[in-house]
Formats: sequence, C-alpha cells, structure tokens
Amino acid sequence: MTSDAGGSSPAGTPPPGGGPIGYPPPGYPGYPPAGYGAPGYGPPPGYPPPGYGPPAGYPPPGYGPPPGYGPPPGYGPPPPAFKPGVVALRPLGLSDMFNGAVAYIRANPKATLGLTTIVVVAAQLLTLALSLLPLAFTGQIAQAMDSDEPTAEMVMSWAASSVTGAVSTFLSAILLSGLLTVVVGRAVFGAGITIGEAWRRFRPRLWALIGFGVLQTVGALVLVGVVVLIIVVIAVAADGLIAFLVGAPLVLALIAALVYLGTMLTFVPVVIVLERRDIISSIKRSFALIKGDFWRVLGIRLLAALVANLVAGAVAIPFSFGGQFALSASASTTAALVAMVLFAVGGAFGQIVTGPFSAGVIVLQYTDRRIRSEAFDLVLRTGAAGGPAAPADSTDDLWLTRQS
Repeated sequence: MTSDAGGSSPAGTPPPGGGPIGYPPPGYPGYPPAGYGAPGYGPPPGYPPPGYGPPAGYPPPGYGPPPGYGPPPGYGPPPPAFKPGVVALRPLGLSDMFNGAVAYIRANPKATLGLTTIVVVAAQLLTLALSLLPLAFTGQIAQAMDSDEPTAEMVMSWAASSVTGAVSTFLSAILLSGLLTVVVGRAVFGAGITIGEAWRRFRPRLWALIGFGVLQTVGALVLVGVVVLIIVVIAVAADGLIAFLVGAPLVLALIAALVYLGTMLTFVPVVIVLERRDIISSIKRSFALIKGDFWRVLGIRLLAALVANLVAGAVAIPFSFGGQFALSASASTTAALVAMVLFAVGGAFGQIVTGPFSAGVIVLQYTDRRIRSEAFDLVLRTGAAGGPAAPADSTDDLWLTRQS
C-alpha cells in the first residue's frame, strides 16, 4: 500500500537512499555522512584514514610534554637570594648564621684571628703579670702550696690579683667584641678590612661600649645584692625555714630576670658600634628589635655559647692536663707558675678559636632581626649593588638607616 503524495513510506519500508529504518536519509542535518555508520556502531573498517595521527616527534601519551614545552614565564623555582658577602641578603636561619660566622673568619683571617690573638694574648699576659708576679716575688705561692690554712695576707693578695685579672679580661672582651663587630659589618657586604682600619672605625665608640659594660655589670650586682640582702634580713629576723621559703622563689626570679635582661640587651654593643648611638638609645633599640622574637634570640645565643664552650674546652684540654701534671709533680713556686701559664695558654687558644665565632653570630642575629622587622635586606642590597669596585667604607653608613 502506497502513501499519499508527500507522505512517508509504510512502516518497515527503507526510505529512499538506502538509509536505516527510522533514520533520515544521508546528508540530512545531524546525520553522519555515508559510510560512517549508524550511531552506537564503531568506525568503519580502515578508520582513521592512512597518514592521520599525531604529528611527527610528538611523544605517545604518558611520556610528558613534547620537546621544548615548558611552563609560562614567571613560574618555576625562585632565583637564589643575592649574596655579596658571607650571608644571603634575606631572612637568616640558624645554619645561615653559623655558616656566616665561620665564613667571615675564613674570608678575612688577618682581621679576625689576628685581632683576636693580639687582644687575647695581651689580656692574658696582663692578667698573669697582675695576679702572679706579686705573689711570686713575696713567696706566697709556695707558702699557699705548703699551708693547709691560708693567712689573711694571702687571701687579700689572691683577691686583689683576681679582681685585677677580671678587670683585664672584661676590658679585653669589650675591645674584642667591638672590633669584630666592625669586621662582620663589612663582611656582610663582601668587603674586607685591615686591623688598623677596624681600630679607627671602632675607636670613637670605645668609651660608650665600656660605659655600657660597666652599667650592665653594676646592674647585675645590684640585683644580686638586693636579693641576698632580703634573704639575710629575713634569716636574721626570723628562722632559716622562712628565709628558705622566701629566698628560693626570689633566687628563681633573680635568675629569670638576669636571663631576660641579658637577652634583651644582646644587641646593645652592636648598635653602639654599627649605628653609633649613645648608651640609652642603644638599650631602647635592642629592646625594640628583640621584643617580638625573644625566644628565638635566646635559643640561638645559648646554642652558639654551647658550641663555643665545647670547642674552647676541647682546645684547652692538652694545656689543662699539662698544668695539672705540673702541680702534681712539684709543690714549688716554679711548678705553680708553670701550671698557671699553661692554664692561661689553654684559655687563650680557646678564646682565639671561638671569640670571632661568637661575635659573628651576635652581629648576624642583629642583621636578621633588622631584615625581618624593617625589610633591611632592601637597604643592604642597595648598598651592595656597587660590587667589588665600590669603596670598602661606602657601606658603613647603611647601618644608620633607621636611626631617628
């Protein structure tokens, strides 16, 4: 049965053109071209055509991007930090400080080890002369070796010699720390300095540094004296148990106060030398820099002191053994003098090895705090932009940047 004009074919009769039943004829919009296959069926035999496929040289899937392909500009690892001297001009970590404290010694051994040797040896000789020679001339050393109960004269002589030795050591430590601070300040920019130039740069700041050292020592003695006086008064007015109950917390508070103040004043010598401030403003400056990073500054300082003491002790071991052997072999004045000299030599070698390291760590801690709190690395990079051709002293005034 045929349909009317314009009607569709009967059900089940293929439409004109040979298409599948129920599908429009080939070429109808949305219908695949002839030979492609009906929807739901795979591609016809021989598909894809010969020559079709990925371009030559393109790796198979799973083997990464083709040669020459890479991330767009601006991606990838950041460039290394600018490092004109012993440390990179960015916030510093513990390893940066320790490595920098060793690197500046290696970069300028004459101005570091040379300065340390001169100051330490002079201080040790002065200490020996002030403490031992008067006793040796009066024969009190041999008398002390033979006597079980020292006399009042011997005690006074030993006390006087100990005080003079402590003063000599105190002054030498101040002098050494100031001179080495100047050396490290130059080493941050990769510039060297001679011993004479370091002394000329430091000399105007010497008395301010000595004044701070005296003030710090007197303040510590006053705190200790107040606590001891309170405990003694309580012990006299009451019994020993009450004095202990009151004194134990006071002693713990005293230790905490000394640790806190000692840490908060860590940067005062560096500020006095590099920023050329007076004592009071240097103390305020040190408190401002450390206030937000107390525990980190304290931890690095304690770790550096531990490393320095271990190295100094290891260096002094042979001299300590020699001194002990001299004392045990003979009780004469000569043996006592030899032992004291050996002890002094061992201590001097320990200070020569560790003094520059300790000073370097403190200056680099100060530099790190300025970088973190003031973006000081930008100022340092500007100063180091001149490179080796710039005058060595052209960077000294950069440390004054934040001074009001």
